[in-house]
Amino acid sequence: MATEPKMSRKDKRAAKKAETDPLKMSRRRQVVETYRMSKQGDPRIGLWMLGSFLVFGALGFGLFTLLPGSGTAKMVFAIIGGVMIGFLAMMIVFSRRAQNAAFKRLEGQAGAGARALSMLRRGWRVDEVVGFTKQQDMVHRVVGPPGIVLVGEGNPNRLKALMAGERRKHERVASETPIHEVIVGNGEGQVPLPKLMKHVRKLGRQVKPAEVTDLLARLRALDAQRPKVPLPRGPVPTSMKGMRGNMRGR
Repeated sequence: MATEPKMSRKDKRAAKKAETDPLKMSRRRQVVETYRMSKQGDPRIGLWMLGSFLVFGALGFGLFTLLPGSGTAKMVFAIIGGVMIGFLAMMIVFSRRAQNAAFKRLEGQAGAGARALSMLRRGWRVDEVVGFTKQQDMVHRVVGPPGIVLVGEGNPNRLKALMAGERRKHERVASETPIHEVIVGNGEGQVPLPKLMKHVRKLGRQVKPAEVTDLLARLRALDAQRPKVPLPRGPVPTSMKGMRGNMRGR
């Protein structure tokens, strides 16, 4: 009788990683894992989801019953429409509260801003830790419609010099491109982590898509002149990435 071949340590590690990597999970598993992790930081997420389903489902049912027609077909149509509207509302609530729960878990961690910025969709390029200090202050770079956005994390006093230096470096290779500075935090003049993406998107459209390609080429030349520092990655940022892919489809 043939025996099953034993898995090597390398294969076991790969299989274990695949089990926890949202990009390799099924869509149902992504939702389950995202819900499980979100519930740790937001114990009432299940009640909010149920409430939104019932409230908006009932509203949808009521709206569909007002449509012309009568009989069993109209009732079935109203029930299906109510369920669909309720489910849509529930998924919107789930997405928002899961994202907020993830941001809460990220706050205070090194590289939290970069993890939040990774949620930006197409049209944005995020480069993590383009500048840093030994005290783990760091500057990330976002390239998109507003131009160049330098996002600082860490001690505000140390970040002033670090961000000023990064601004000078970027001005040398992209003098005509608008450069914005943002510091992540809860102090005066800072942007809280949950509002970071929204703040960056609201900086406006100052660079045309055709100009971004040339800009990225010049920035690659700048980055080639300096070393990169590895950014520690935790389970929460990965879950955020999986949640984003699951909510908008692969």
